[in-house]
Amino acid sequence: MNARTIDAYNAMAAKLDNRERGPIFPELPDAPAISGVGPRDKVILTCGANLTPQPVRWLWQYWLAMGKLHILAGAPGQGKTTIALAMAATITIGGRWPDGSRCAAGNVLIWSGEDDPADTLVPRLMAAGADRARCYFIEGARRDGEVVPFDPSRDLGQLLEAIEKIGGISLLVIDPVVSAVTGDSHKNTEVRRALQPLVDLAAKCDCAVLGITHFAKGGQGTDPAQRVVGSVAFTAVARVVLVAAKVKGDEEGRDTRILARSKSNIGPDDGGFQYHLEQSEPMPGIHASHIAWGKAVEGSARELLTDPDEPQQDGAGDAASMLREELMPGVWTSYDTAAAPLRKAGFTKKQIWAASNKLRVLRKKGAMKDGWYWRLPGDAEDSTGHQNAEDSEDSYFGNVESSESSGALESSGTEVL
Repeated sequence: MNARTIDAYNAMAAKLDNRERGPIFPELPDAPAISGVGPRDKVILTCGANLTPQPVRWLWQYWLAMGKLHILAGAPGQGKTTIALAMAATITIGGRWPDGSRCAAGNVLIWSGEDDPADTLVPRLMAAGADRARCYFIEGARRDGEVVPFDPSRDLGQLLEAIEKIGGISLLVIDPVVSAVTGDSHKNTEVRRALQPLVDLAAKCDCAVLGITHFAKGGQGTDPAQRVVGSVAFTAVARVVLVAAKVKGDEEGRDTRILARSKSNIGPDDGGFQYHLEQSEPMPGIHASHIAWGKAVEGSARELLTDPDEPQQDGAGDAASMLREELMPGVWTSYDTAAAPLRKAGFTKKQIWAASNKLRVLRKKGAMKDGWYWRLPGDAEDSTGHQNAEDSEDSYFGNVESSESSGALESSGTEVL
């Protein structure tokens, strides 16, 4: 109640009593300032009417966005790193993208945990025509006078200072992106927590961040974004997911590879470009691979990357490959967590059940409201207590009792799939 309202109530009370009286609501003194105490913690809200809509700004229209995290995934040997370096080289010289559009020149920063800059990365950048004066590499961080491995969750402030000193960057390449995850790369919470500094870095530096990762084994014919190894948080946090894969050869007998958009929250999520891996000698005695871009192709990533001549896996085998990535020997994982990526990929209950049998998954019941937990058997662990692979799904979903000795299910219980 404000002071004006209090005065009005006091005046009305005085008239009713026709006499002077003390105030019904005594005036409240201002709260005294407390020395050394900062502002009170609170939740900050912003009204939508106070926000000015802003368009997404693109480094490469619909492929690389400024201030956003991207993922580039593919099977080993598909040239993922070479693709990223081709993009980096294009940026350093203000060159043209595969669609013919021109890029503004800028600096690039590369953090690689797999390839040596001197004998691998720099030769590939040279083969792609890069301006080496605009290429920088993260070699580590200095802490207490010693050089230690770079950790984005700890060294983000120092990295921002270093980026400012070189005049900013347009692209940050992280190869592999799992290097940024210090915890379990299969747990959504830990992956999201680890990727947040990269998201923050992209926004603060106004640059595109491109993380490189692998496909899980199997999954031919499924959504490529669901084949990204590790937690689904990698593709969930990224605004754009790019995938690279080999398809059947062209009329000249060369292997044809395609870079496609598998997911985009901020633009089209289909289409792609053919590319080939070629060898060159940018300096005498220095050999390196580079990307030769081909024509644009249309269609979804799933359509573009499915080789019609390659035999398709059955549902159980395909699901088993994905389920193996979600489970570990000796570590119980809730069924809901383990099965979520498979459900999202379109696998049925029966396919997930068949996949668990194929992997000889051990199962146990948690507390009353905790649901079921699954894990893979250890190397020295037999399948004692594990339900026979030939048992039906229905027999599993009856009344169950947890085996105290093995932690596995021995009979069936309430349906949980």
